[in-house]
Amino acid sequence: MTQDVYKIGGIGTVPVGRVETGVLKPGTIVVFAPANITTEVKSVEMHHEALQEAVPGDNVGFNVKNVSVKELRRGYVAGDSKNNPPKGAADFTAQVIVLNHPGQISNGYTPVLDCHTAHIACKFAEIKEKVDRRTGKSTEDNPKSIKSGDAAIVNLVPSKPLCVESFQEFPPLGRFAVRDMRQTVAVLA
Repeated sequence: MTQDVYKIGGIGTVPVGRVETGVLKPGTIVVFAPANITTEVKSVEMHHEALQEAVPGDNVGFNVKNVSVKELRRGYVAGDSKNNPPKGAADFTAQVIVLNHPGQISNGYTPVLDCHTAHIACKFAEIKEKVDRRTGKSTEDNPKSIKSGDAAIVNLVPSKPLCVESFQEFPPLGRFAVRDMRQTVAVLA
């Protein structure tokens, strides 16, 4: 997950981020989602020391070939281009738990979604069903609205493609907070 991108004199473009799954090592061909930019990792560093491989939990900088600092952004996800590469989603379905919202949330609601290091406006396109928070069983189809304390299955449409994954496969890319009026109003799982 990209947290920042730097241009370092004599070295080039260096994205900085945290390894969430798998390993990152020099020579790996990575793809950055959702921009679909493919490049080779030239080197990996942590605390100014070169690494042969970075593992989950490591916060690293890695030098990439032939990519401008302007092409990469905070919130992009880099992954192995040959092994289940990350992709941008134009829409996705998630379970939403409303924690703290003063009114009703209905189709069309467009708060800010915080997902890993990305912050993006995201529309609640369709509230498909209310579900029991404990069992996950459906309690109401196509509800008009949801409110604090409710859990629901919602189809969401980000304002720009967003890299998301199922919580079961990649928990760090499947966790979200929904913000409105500078407060967290819901979480997605």
